[in-house]
Amino acid sequence: MPSPIAAAPAPFPSAAPWWKFGFVWMVIAGPAIVVVAGFTTLWVAVVRPDPVVAEDYYRQGIEINKTLQGAPNSLAPAMKARNHAATPVQDQPR
Repeated sequence: MPSPIAAAPAPFPSAAPWWKFGFVWMVIAGPAIVVVAGFTTLWVAVVRPDPVVAEDYYRQGIEINKTLQGAPNSLAPAMKARNHAATPVQDQPR
């Protein structure tokens, strides 16, 4: 019969410090990347603010609509080319 002392498992080897395990860095990398991306987004937002909407935006929109009302004739060649490109080959005039 073996002695109880001999059957005991061997003691654990000394554990390495936490920073020597690759999985720890993989777990830390995700939140770290998100924090860096957040600060980068904040920096871009502060350095390049959105332009302010013009005070007379409504009048400018009305003027654009008036300008575009006379535009269909100027788009005729583009519309003809678009329609021609969309026509199947067997239906194109010869």
